[in-house]
Amino acid sequence: MKIGIIGGGGVGQALGAALLTLGHEVTLGIRTPSSEELAKPRPQGKPLAEWSAATGGKVVTMAEAASDADLIINATAGEASIAALTLAGADNLAGKVLIDLSNPLDFSQGFPPALSKQYSSHTSVGEQIQAAFPEAHVVKAFNTVGVGIIVNPGLITKDHDLFLSGNDAAAKATVTELARGLGWKSFLDLGDIKGSRAQETIVLVWLQVMGATGSSLHNLHVALA
Repeated sequence: MKIGIIGGGGVGQALGAALLTLGHEVTLGIRTPSSEELAKPRPQGKPLAEWSAATGGKVVTMAEAASDADLIINATAGEASIAALTLAGADNLAGKVLIDLSNPLDFSQGFPPALSKQYSSHTSVGEQIQAAFPEAHVVKAFNTVGVGIIVNPGLITKDHDLFLSGNDAAAKATVTELARGLGWKSFLDLGDIKGSRAQETIVLVWLQVMGATGSSLHNLHVALA
């Protein structure tokens, strides 16, 4: 599958590398893929020139990454997601599965963060992306765990769940199949895209647990009676 990842930080780099090892064709999209930009360190990641040399993945503009892709992953910060996907191009997103793994976190008052005000009342980044790009099939997924678990869920040996929500059942099935390729086994469908509100709130719990335990290797599991 041709996969375009919008965002070149550590999350996009790790997920892109993992998908490349599974045989997918992956491109990372950033605003300005100049040689100077590719040489710069990225947030929680390595310079993209090093990433490309190590993985064989390409780094192009956001529009090029989206245009050539069968499936698109938004790996940008939540508050920047709409702007980044606008650069990717509505026409390039139309009719495609768009996985949103972003979170709208406000660290202005330190740790622990809060949800950004614009996404903390009766909406979410996932919902706003779907509203802004109505012809895309947005699925909220992979936002409630650290990137180490996203690409290697087997690091947690006990049962744990991948949550997902979206309006299109076929799109959620596609995301589920992609996740199975990464090793995910247990899934919990939270319904339509309004489920993004719960998923983005879960991140606050995840961060609090990380602060309390000092470990990012944790996730939630829903045990039904």
